[in-house]
Amino acid sequence: MADSTRESDAILSAAGRSLQVQREGGTHRPAKNIGKGSAELKLRNWIRRAGYFGAAVVAIMLAATAAGIILDGIGFIGVVMTFFAVVAALAVFANFPKVKVPQRADLKKGDAKQMVARTELWLEAQRPALPPPAVQIVDQLGVQLDALGLQLQAIDQADPAVNEVRELVGEYIPETIENYRKIPAHLRREQHVGKTADERLIESLSKISGEVDRVTRRLAEGALDDLAVKSRYLDYRFGGAEALEDHSK
Repeated sequence: MADSTRESDAILSAAGRSLQVQREGGTHRPAKNIGKGSAELKLRNWIRRAGYFGAAVVAIMLAATAAGIILDGIGFIGVVMTFFAVVAALAVFANFPKVKVPQRADLKKGDAKQMVARTELWLEAQRPALPPPAVQIVDQLGVQLDALGLQLQAIDQADPAVNEVRELVGEYIPETIENYRKIPAHLRREQHVGKTADERLIESLSKISGEVDRVTRRLAEGALDDLAVKSRYLDYRFGGAEALEDHSK
């Protein structure tokens, strides 16, 4: 019985180490998350994988235990088979189910927060095809979209500002990148009407980044005004910094 327990512990320990390697990307590091929204989607996917793997391990161990009871022990070969069954389950669920990159048509679906998260995930998938300066802007957009998503949570989804955001995030961003990707790679650095495709992409993404920042600031104006009013009230009610120091003495 003690030997069986040690063997089970060894199996789970080895599987756990392999799972950690897979989570860390093995020999290939995972793509960088450009924002919290896409990171949350990936985390939920990892939780699903871990749940499936855990259920598979439980099923394997129960099967091994039942076989041990029926056969009065599974022996060395049984332990080895159990180990490889756990490793096989690990290999399967370390890569399944995969994080599904949303299609462009799906970006505008759902509420504003979901739209922002999906757009971040979509942008991450486009990064390898973009020139380095554009990648930097995309990474910046990820941070900006996080801030925009926070503002969208605080407003009514029927607010006209949400439609503006849907157009900006769900249409202009993907349309700009898709138009660029339609151009053959060897033509992207050739001058056309005064500029290269790379230059036009960088210019367009910079404008979009500025517009995302403008919309975020406009949506935050109400909260900034409320904070300013509250601060003035506190100054009136309790006085300035000197008054607060006098009260504390």
